[in-house]
Amino acid sequence: MRVLDRVDRVRSYADLALHHALAQSNLSATDRGLATELVYGTLRWRGRLDYALGHALARPLEELEPLVLTTLRVGAYQLMFSDRIPDSAAVDESVRCARAIGADRATGLVNAVLRRTARERDSLIWPDLSNNPVDHLVHALSLPLWLAERWLADHGAEDAAALAEASNKPPPLTVRANPVHGDRDRLIEVLKTSFPEARLCRYAPRGVVLGHGGDPGRDARFRSGEYSVQDEASQLVVELLDVQPGQTVLDVCAAPGSKTTAIAETLGPEAGHVLALDRHTNRLSLVARAARRLGLVGIHTLVRDATRPLTDLPASAQSESHTDNLPAAFDRVLVDAPCSGLGAIRRNPDARWRIRPGDPHRLATVQNKLLDQAASVTAPGGRLVYSVCTVLREENEDVVNGFLERNPTFQRDASPPKFPHAEELLDGAGDMRCYPHRHETDGFYAARLLRVD
Repeated sequence: MRVLDRVDRVRSYADLALHHALAQSNLSATDRGLATELVYGTLRWRGRLDYALGHALARPLEELEPLVLTTLRVGAYQLMFSDRIPDSAAVDESVRCARAIGADRATGLVNAVLRRTARERDSLIWPDLSNNPVDHLVHALSLPLWLAERWLADHGAEDAAALAEASNKPPPLTVRANPVHGDRDRLIEVLKTSFPEARLCRYAPRGVVLGHGGDPGRDARFRSGEYSVQDEASQLVVELLDVQPGQTVLDVCAAPGSKTTAIAETLGPEAGHVLALDRHTNRLSLVARAARRLGLVGIHTLVRDATRPLTDLPASAQSESHTDNLPAAFDRVLVDAPCSGLGAIRRNPDARWRIRPGDPHRLATVQNKLLDQAASVTAPGGRLVYSVCTVLREENEDVVNGFLERNPTFQRDASPPKFPHAEELLDGAGDMRCYPHRHETDGFYAARLLRVD
């Protein structure tokens, strides 16, 4: 409840708030798993829970104290989505929680509302997609109103509903094999014991889907650098760079380093350089840590705000390794830009409630600055890839189209990518679009841009 309160009250990131709360607790592994399910499940289905609670409450939900409303939501999630928690236990524990937070006066309300929710949950009539698509997305599929309207405008009712449904399902665990330790077929065989559902990714050449059980970060093979945890769509962004041995690559928004290390793995030992930038020192340290775990060389890190001029990079880059030989321009440049993250809400369900309607436009301003600066250090004939984990056009094609208007020396690259079944992911302009309901990946957009002067 306190984690959810932080997400609502100060727009905290749920994963960070939950990690901090669990680190302070003495919960068993089973109870840590339950706490995680309650946090993510309540966030994922908050809109649907509010609809059910609204029918069981005689006044608007907005009139309740925030922590009391959070208590009701956690209780309603157990009633509506958890088969292993009896209704009586869900109600009683919610009443205990209300008392524990000092809301004794609300214990009667919590008890009455949740008991009525339990009685009426199976008879609720949900808004129909064909007659009322907005309310269906908001109340049945748990999207905030502004996002429901945006997705309906961009995708149409059927596709928007399918996208919302897929975004409400927990994603599978997906990893990237480190070629230093062998190919992914060998990795699958050795992981079958811990992850019996392990199978090849459809698109990513080094991707493996582990399934929905287990913790790959605790596996000994992860610690020894045999693989990295990374969604399949994120892996494909590096494939679009088409990195070749001996090239120099710039990753302008590198932390925490999944794409940077994938680039270094592609280059191989002593066969090129990757310069990883990030404006946050602590986050950039994660790139170096990942490189050490994976046994990678050729990665250099530099704290830098990439919305500012980058043309002095070769002269100013400082790291533990010697960087004087880096060229004045890069063969490949990746702009994996900060974005709303609304293509990955199955993984980070708090984003749908944390992001505000004006945020995508504000983020697009930053994305445009990053692209313009990255263009200035892309070598003639070089490739610049822009990617974001969102499905909103103002952060996707609108940004790229504006960039091309400002930078006539660049053009889209519509050539077929080299990974399997790539044609399924490309639109008419050659941009990559991944969707959870179509491709079982996070929602991603990426454009390949060639400098032609």
